[in-house]
Amino acid sequence: MGRPFSTTGSLTGRNREILSAVVKRYIASGEPVGSRTVAEKRRQQLSPASIRNVMAQLEAEGYLTHPHTSAGRVPTEKAFREYVQHVGAARLGRGDTGLIEDSLEGASSVEERLGRSSHVLATLTRQMGVAIVAPLSESVLEHVHFLRLSEQRVLAVLVARGDVVRHRILRLGDEIRPDELERIANYVNVEFAGWPLGAARREIVRRLEQERAEFDAILKRLRLLCVQGFLSPETTAQIYLEGAPNLVGAEGNLESARVRLLLEALEDKERLIQVLDECLRGEMTVVARAGGETLAVRIGLDDAYPGMQDYAVIGTVCEMEPGAPARIAVIGPTRMPYERVISAVAQVAAKLSAVGDPRSA
Repeated sequence: MGRPFSTTGSLTGRNREILSAVVKRYIASGEPVGSRTVAEKRRQQLSPASIRNVMAQLEAEGYLTHPHTSAGRVPTEKAFREYVQHVGAARLGRGDTGLIEDSLEGASSVEERLGRSSHVLATLTRQMGVAIVAPLSESVLEHVHFLRLSEQRVLAVLVARGDVVRHRILRLGDEIRPDELERIANYVNVEFAGWPLGAARREIVRRLEQERAEFDAILKRLRLLCVQGFLSPETTAQIYLEGAPNLVGAEGNLESARVRLLLEALEDKERLIQVLDECLRGEMTVVARAGGETLAVRIGLDDAYPGMQDYAVIGTVCEMEPGAPARIAVIGPTRMPYERVISAVAQVAAKLSAVGDPRSA
């Protein structure tokens, strides 16, 4: 998960309580928060003047900012990080947990489960749900099969753990017989089943480069298939996005220029995958825990996407099956309801792992 970002830890109990109250009120209203508003919400009486003094101290420490001439204050990214470190997960209702169960239970493959998980996350949080299938090169090989389509055309079927299937038509410059294809498939399945695909490919290439490959009939024919793209490295992860309109609608007065920046950022899938990976292992990540799951929270995306400092990511890594890693996340404004989002991500992650665990059958 990477090393978590840590705040200074200088907040006392009362200061942290008031900061939390400011953050909660700002999340709910989107407006600067004044001392009177905080005083009205406190169970223990504290005068607005005393609260103003605390808020001034929090501002001096970089937790709050004072926009324009408003009497209220707005939380900074530092404040949201502090808040997330101490926030609890909200309890999802039966309808929400039932939605997770129903959405993921019938999915047969890793890819189908992740596609559904992005949808259910968007539905539960009203933000954008994201799910990423690791590149095929990181998946574990189960078996391969070849089907001869014609004298010089072969359909290669590759099955990785988690029922991930890839088909590729290989156009050969030489004829290859069905019995030769069967021997090649048997060789690969016996030698490399259970290997990560990237490692299997590297080992096959190494064997093909040895002199004995010139005298081994199976390796000579396997070379013919590899030259035409069998086991070509697939290094790009697949990403599923649901709920992008939620991000636009989350900020009713969002400027058109920022809307355009946001939509352009979401179109760059490879960059988005990179940003999410950085979130899960980066130093600017806050760690949150819910229901036995460890989540990463990154406040502010402006270092990756200019103009997106008001957005945050909450995500985690799921080992859906041994050798079938995946990542899920929610992207939303820094004003998102963290308790609910953290709980939703944690419960979807737990369900994804349980569905892939044979002990849960």
